[in-house]
Amino acid sequence: MHVPDHFLNDPTSATTAVVSLAAVGYAAYRAREDLTPRRVALTAATTGFVFAVQMLNYPVAAGTSGHLMGGALAAALVGPWLGVLSVTLVLLVQALVFADGGLTALGTNVLLMAVVGTLVGWAVTRGVLRLTRGRWSPAAAGAGALASVPVSAAVFAGLFAVGGTVPVPVGELVGQMLSVHAVIGLGEALITAGVVGLVLAVAPGVAAIEDVARSAASGAVVPAQTSPGAAVSPRPGSPAAASVGAVRRAVLALGSGALLAAVVVSSFAAATPDGLEATAESVGFADAARDHAFAGMPLADYGEAGGIFVGVAGLVGVALVVALAAALTIALLRTRGRAATATVRP
Repeated sequence: MHVPDHFLNDPTSATTAVVSLAAVGYAAYRAREDLTPRRVALTAATTGFVFAVQMLNYPVAAGTSGHLMGGALAAALVGPWLGVLSVTLVLLVQALVFADGGLTALGTNVLLMAVVGTLVGWAVTRGVLRLTRGRWSPAAAGAGALASVPVSAAVFAGLFAVGGTVPVPVGELVGQMLSVHAVIGLGEALITAGVVGLVLAVAPGVAAIEDVARSAASGAVVPAQTSPGAAVSPRPGSPAAASVGAVRRAVLALGSGALLAAVVVSSFAAATPDGLEATAESVGFADAARDHAFAGMPLADYGEAGGIFVGVAGLVGVALVVALAAALTIALLRTRGRAATATVRP
């Protein structure tokens, strides 16, 4: 669902950029609540994994493919606010380094995948856990992932109806977007449930979804921190207080999966148009897209523009997003520490 430049007009693109900037800024503010050095490592590994698996298009119909958006997965592992930041960094690197997703459309892509995808996925995940009293966490995460894809597709359809650069039948656009992305959502759900189940198995107590599951099972309300700058110790048994060994196992599992996906499996990804591209061709607005400003860069289209093996491009991408995620979360952790110090001063 990477929107290229010029699918949406300039006012609509500017509006989505402002909304996305505000949402990501708020996510950064809220993300400090549960940040610890261990969560920094988990967030970096999650970001690398999401980038790598987004490279793997899978067939969903004749001539159409899909790929992971990753918002629901990131939220299940590190919580919604760090999840928003994680997917945003993935989209930023994709747009600036790999010419994947337009530059003027970056705000739109962040809104669709990092904000809507993550928060809808998390809301549905929490709802399912409450209904099932904390049982079947992987299935709950999968349900959140399943819902996040068509909702994001519907938001794009609404944006195009308001600010599309080509007049199209709105009903046909909505129908095509929802039908193909409902199928893509099934793949998103399977991947998300599988990865969450793996992390829960190898590293109990690490994933953010476990806090919600425990709360739902006991009927208790998870106490909220009153201020992101406050010096509050992590709750015993919460993901923020997970053991070093558990975090290491989770990071190893996610890191190994990211390297396998980016370096090896990426060569076998489906080359057919993704759901948005297929819809654009079918409904009649594919020609509205403009070439990416960085289309001639060596790593554009994951190395194809520079004749670079896709596995090498994937490795570079994973390293970049992991470094950025670590740098961002460390910076947030330090600002939280400074805020806490200022709070306790007489």
